[in-house]
Amino acid sequence: MISLLSKLKFYGIGNKDLTLYQSYLDNRYCRTAIYNDSENSKKVSNWAKVRHGVPQGSVLGPLLFLLYVNDLPKIINKTSAPIIFADDTSILFAHSNLIDLNKNIHIVFTTLNKWLRANQLSLNFNKTNYVQFATKRSMSVNLKIGFDNNFITNSSYTKFLVVTMNNTLSWNNHIDFLMKKVSTACYIIRNSKTYVSALSLKMIYYAFFHSAVSFGIIFWGNSLHSSIIFRIKKKVIRIMEGCGNRVSCRNLFNKLQILPSTSQYILPLLMSVVQKFFFSNKQ
Repeated sequence: MISLLSKLKFYGIGNKDLTLYQSYLDNRYCRTAIYNDSENSKKVSNWAKVRHGVPQGSVLGPLLFLLYVNDLPKIINKTSAPIIFADDTSILFAHSNLIDLNKNIHIVFTTLNKWLRANQLSLNFNKTNYVQFATKRSMSVNLKIGFDNNFITNSSYTKFLVVTMNNTLSWNNHIDFLMKKVSTACYIIRNSKTYVSALSLKMIYYAFFHSAVSFGIIFWGNSLHSSIIFRIKKKVIRIMEGCGNRVSCRNLFNKLQILPSTSQYILPLLMSVVQKFFFSNKQ
């Protein structure tokens, strides 16, 4: 079995630094305390030794986890494209031949599960699924992806962080999900307008509405149904200014110094182009 300390040593952490990590990880104990407010008392369990993992909620925990799984992409990137963000892992496959595609998936999935076992980890088959991305005219293929008689299920859409795309390469699922969030934000802004200042109302807009719309807009902002979200944005702007539905929003955006929907979509595209240009010139 591969331990976290052995990986830290492999990455060049040794001597006193490794001893410091070892003292942080080894010989730790934990117990559970349950408080009863009505009786002003608490019950605690017996102490138990922590044999695996890092202290929950620690600052070092996420960093140590990333170091622990750092070698995972290298063992499966020959026939697939792994994408890891924190503890969320996606593996992409692409092949014109269905037989070879199925073979590559089986090889990578077997390798992945062997790596998990060697690293004292396990795959949650109930929370893992696969999605076949294809055009509407393409036929879906029934794939059996599993290990030791445990199989993952097929899904019609996938959610990576908070961006959702279905198997026909459409953003409809994400737009539906986003509509619920921005509608809730619209409700909060409408009910807060009477009780807070214009500055506070603008802060609420950025916290609940703008943040939700901005996330991943570079992907879905040009989709067919994105206009639904942008219409709700105009509605929110009118609510903030107390205007009717027929009032033009152009002057309202200027007054509030809030980007219109089209500008909000174009801005991250321009920023990425400027960053690439600056980086290429620097080299």
